[in-house]
Amino acid sequence: MKPANHKGLLALLIILAVIVADQALKIWVKTHFYFGEDYPITSWFHLKFIENNGMAFGMELTSKIILTMGRLAAVALLIWFISRVRRLPRVRTGFMVCIALITAGALGNIIDCVFYGEIFNNPLPPAVATLFPPDGGYSTWFEGRVVDMLYFPLFTVDIAGHSWEFFQYIFNIADSAICVGVFALILFYSRDFSRAWEGFIHRKKTPDPQ
Repeated sequence: MKPANHKGLLALLIILAVIVADQALKIWVKTHFYFGEDYPITSWFHLKFIENNGMAFGMELTSKIILTMGRLAAVALLIWFISRVRRLPRVRTGFMVCIALITAGALGNIIDCVFYGEIFNNPLPPAVATLFPPDGGYSTWFEGRVVDMLYFPLFTVDIAGHSWEFFQYIFNIADSAICVGVFALILFYSRDFSRAWEGFIHRKKTPDPQ
């Protein structure tokens, strides 16, 4: 197998694996947990079902439609980028893995935003959601909420009489893939951006021989 095909196939497999794992866990939690239910696996790791309208870790910076369209545009750009730079010999495989993780994470949360409002209902606790409910979903296309469940309350400290919990964010596999991909890019593969850009420009100026 040629190196270009190897890197492209690896990126595709990573994207598919992350999306399948992310969606399988989200659908299972959505259909087995009521909203707000907290299931402790260990003292420092829980599954806690929440939903959010925004970006990673529940941040909300803009409207839902703008956010979803921005994600779609970003994913399209990332897929195009992968298809172009996979052929560049100077771009390392680890760089492609990072880009694939970021792409997969963005796609995983896009699926929630685009489809979940139509395919799930939103009953009051302690009832759990139904997949493809006969009376329709809780919202419309592109207005779904992102499902989060990974919760790591590592420890709690008291500061000036107030209890403060370390790492109180609740997130999902897609968020994790984005964060791991971004951090690894910054720590280990920052130079590959310039290599990819230089190689891309060179390929445009010097077409491949037929």
